[in-house]
Amino acid sequence: MRKVVIHGPGSYDRLKLEEPPDPSPGPGEILVDVEAAGVNYADCIVRMGLYESAKKYVGWPITPGFEVAGKVAALGADVAGPAPGTPVFAVTRFGGYASRVAIPAHQVFALPKGFSVAEAAGFPSVFLTAYYALFELANVRRGMNVLVHSAAGGVGSALVQLGKIAGCRVVGVVGASHKVAVARKLGADAVIDKSVEPLWPVAERLAPEGYDVVLDANGVETLGESYRHLGSAGKLVIYGFHTMMPRQGGRPNWLKLARDWLRTPRYNPLDLTNDNKSVLAFNLSYLFHKKDLLEEYMGKLVGWIEEGRIAAPPVTPFPVERVADAHRAIESGSTVGKLVLTF
Repeated sequence: MRKVVIHGPGSYDRLKLEEPPDPSPGPGEILVDVEAAGVNYADCIVRMGLYESAKKYVGWPITPGFEVAGKVAALGADVAGPAPGTPVFAVTRFGGYASRVAIPAHQVFALPKGFSVAEAAGFPSVFLTAYYALFELANVRRGMNVLVHSAAGGVGSALVQLGKIAGCRVVGVVGASHKVAVARKLGADAVIDKSVEPLWPVAERLAPEGYDVVLDANGVETLGESYRHLGSAGKLVIYGFHTMMPRQGGRPNWLKLARDWLRTPRYNPLDLTNDNKSVLAFNLSYLFHKKDLLEEYMGKLVGWIEEGRIAAPPVTPFPVERVADAHRAIESGSTVGKLVLTF
């Protein structure tokens, strides 16, 4: 049994690989032998001590990680299956960076056909995020113009694919030229490379009447313009604040955080009504107890995988001993697709 433990907030040196006793599944839980665990930017925020749901549900010490894949090791009381040895993947409310994890049974699903263990480990958190954003909050419809920031990243790549399944016209935004081909391959109808062209003039040219939906996890860097580039009845969906965080060093810059917090747009309900626009926001980790939603969303997603309509995100593996390198990489903003830890 190995797991990554963080005993207090800080930089990469806080990520400790420990060997605690094996866990046992409680009533309604499935014990999973983890072969790979997805790495998400939110894990870095957990490490820095800035993730509110981590404080609410766990505190210190904490093992980060929202998604895993492996095989069933044992079943807790009142759990009928799947049988030990069955390949599965799952979402976890923290705790995923471990070689064995006891997980509520409704959060565990059969491994999708055609997906490797590493691909499956990088799938559920980002695709559930994308599904909730597009189909539950934005209620996208065929023909809508959708702008996706960070279109070659984890959630961004899922948003592009699901947006195309919904029949939308998807414009992706990337921050480096090597990511353009990735976003196009995922199905984006147009890609804006903001490293070489002005983001908002190009975005306006591609949708002169504004966007029906803009999906933004950047934070203060783009939120204001994302809202302004909505069309009538447009919806801005917010699921993160990446640009407020450091790209290197692993520690928050408190002065920058304070400045960005002051610069973050505040949305007045009177203005929203007059502008005929909506602002929606969420954090997936607060939804994991909703069994009916997880089953519905994952059923749809797995169905699209089996129909060949969803491709696995490109995966970069890191042995769990290199967890700090994985955090450095994802914080840099240079990665494509998903990073996973392997056990």
